[in-house]
Amino acid sequence: MSSEVLGMNWRESSEKVAAALRADAAERDRAGALPVAEVELLRQSGLLELLTTDGWTAANEAARTVAAADASIGHLLGYHYLQRWRTGLFGPPAPSETGWFWAGVSNPLDADLTMTPVGDAFVVDGFKTFATGAAVADRLVVSATRTDTGEKTTFVVDAHAPGIGYPGEWDNMGQRLTASGGVRFERVRVEPADVLGVQPDDPVPPRLSLAALGFQLMLAQVYVGLALGSLDAAAVYTRDHARAWTLSGVASAADDPYTLAGYGELLAMTRAAGYAVDAAVAALGAADERGDDLTAEERAETAIVISTAKIAASRAAIETTSKVFEFTGARSTAGKYSFDRFWRNARTLTLHDPISYKAREVGDHFLRGTPPVPSGYS
Repeated sequence: MSSEVLGMNWRESSEKVAAALRADAAERDRAGALPVAEVELLRQSGLLELLTTDGWTAANEAARTVAAADASIGHLLGYHYLQRWRTGLFGPPAPSETGWFWAGVSNPLDADLTMTPVGDAFVVDGFKTFATGAAVADRLVVSATRTDTGEKTTFVVDAHAPGIGYPGEWDNMGQRLTASGGVRFERVRVEPADVLGVQPDDPVPPRLSLAALGFQLMLAQVYVGLALGSLDAAAVYTRDHARAWTLSGVASAADDPYTLAGYGELLAMTRAAGYAVDAAVAALGAADERGDDLTAEERAETAIVISTAKIAASRAAIETTSKVFEFTGARSTAGKYSFDRFWRNARTLTLHDPISYKAREVGDHFLRGTPPVPSGYS
């Protein structure tokens, strides 16, 4: 990988980063090492500052571009943007320095972290799972439960603060370079100035509840990137290496009418999902701009647009990354090509939360006008 991308505009930087990642994606996937070098590549590219300098739409496009080359790194980049943005939902955004990589420790289904007042500060203890990117981060956005009030409290902490440990137990079949293992806290000190705020259980203010929608949107963005990346890699192989089937009557696999139709179907599905995600980006951006004036009804409409996009993107990712093998042939399953990484990444990431529950919410809203109930996943 090369990090010589400074000085370019953000689209050129995104493409340059993607090209560097694509060049050895298969080898890095097999190695499954912590993505230290990959985060440094993002740091040197200037893309980590993109949300601040160019806004929400640019950050989403960059994440999709990078995800098409390496879904793990696109995932890390997208979540970095979300954590930076999330700190501003409580009030003024948390301070950040140029080049800092942000990650989160806030699995909604894991409430093991406790936050205890001690003197004029707090100490945090416990273990939190699925903390994507935390082990290679500079700063963490963390949610914990206060022992005195029971309130869910969000704060910022140095990722290398005394008492924070990373067991490194992430060994899942896909998204192998996301450092999505757990984080252990042992008497980690948190100053009052680093506390962002408290998230009420009911009702959650509409603006504050946008955080969950942001994560749903970014996952959909990575799904589309995955599908596009799979199509691009398969197309190169089909043109350069695949053999025409003996009954096709054509000399090249790229001339087979069934292959052409198959790619056409998958590309149409993926592009349609991409357009749905683009609409979701616009919807979330508009909701975010409403600030504290955002109403519950507006929030609900935004959630439906994002859930719709996530359904479409999830299906495109799963079907595309599986079906392209029909157009590349048996020889493409050789380990040296590692085309299976696209499916493994898609299958792993789309299990983040059940897509059937998104479909139920969309259907319920369509048939009965029922708004989605804000939660850690909707």
